[in-house]
Amino acid sequence: MKEVIEFFRELHDHNTREWFDANRARWKRVQTQFHAFAEGLIDGIASFDPSVQGLRAKDCTYRIARDTRFSPDKSPYKTYIGAYVAPHGKKSGYAGYYFHIEPCADTPVWSSMLTAGLYCPGPVVLRSVREEILDNGAEIAAAIREATGFTVCEQNKLKRTPAGFPRGSEYDELLRLKDFCIQQRITEEFLAAPDLLERTLAEFRRTKHFVGILNRAVRFAHEEMM
Repeated sequence: MKEVIEFFRELHDHNTREWFDANRARWKRVQTQFHAFAEGLIDGIASFDPSVQGLRAKDCTYRIARDTRFSPDKSPYKTYIGAYVAPHGKKSGYAGYYFHIEPCADTPVWSSMLTAGLYCPGPVVLRSVREEILDNGAEIAAAIREATGFTVCEQNKLKRTPAGFPRGSEYDELLRLKDFCIQQRITEEFLAAPDLLERTLAEFRRTKHFVGILNRAVRFAHEEMM
C-alpha cells in the first residue's frame, strides 16, 4: 500500500484538478492496486460471512471525485480511499466491514481505520436496531467484547434516551447511538505489512457476530417495509 499512501498524501497537499490531471496515470495504478486488494478482502470476508459472496470491487468502492454542491469545501477530490463490504454492496443499507486509508486526516475522527457496523441507518432500520438492543442487549455487548481491539464509535449519539424507549436501561448508551459501528485505527506500519490482507481479515473476523446481529435487525426492518 506504499504507493496508495504516497498518492493520497500528495493529493491532500495538492488537491486541484491540475495536479490530478498531471498524476492521472498514478491514480489509475493506485486504483487498480486498491481494487485488487478489495477483491481479496471480499473473498476473505466471504469465507466467514457468506452473505457477501458474489460481490466485486466496484460494488464496494467509491468514486474519488467529491460532491461539492452543498459543501463550503470545494476541494475536488477525496483524500482517502475505502472499501465497504456488505451484503448486496455499499448502497444496500446493510451492516458490513469498512477498510479506510487516509494518511493525512484533518480531524482526529477520521484516519486510516477498520470499521464494522452500520452507518447512518434510516428511521425504520434505526428503530429496528434499537429494538434489537432492548431485546438482546447482552448478546450485542458480548459481540462487542469479542471484537478485541475495536471500540464503539460514539461521535454521533443523542444526549438523551430516544423517545419510545425506557430510560435507565442497562444498554442506554447503545440506545442513544445514531450510528452502530465499532472501529480500530490502523498505522502505516500495519498498512505496509506484507500480510496486510491476512491481518485485516483476522481483525474483521472478530466483528462477524456484531455485524450479524445488526443485519438481523436490518432484515426485520426491510420485512416491515414490504
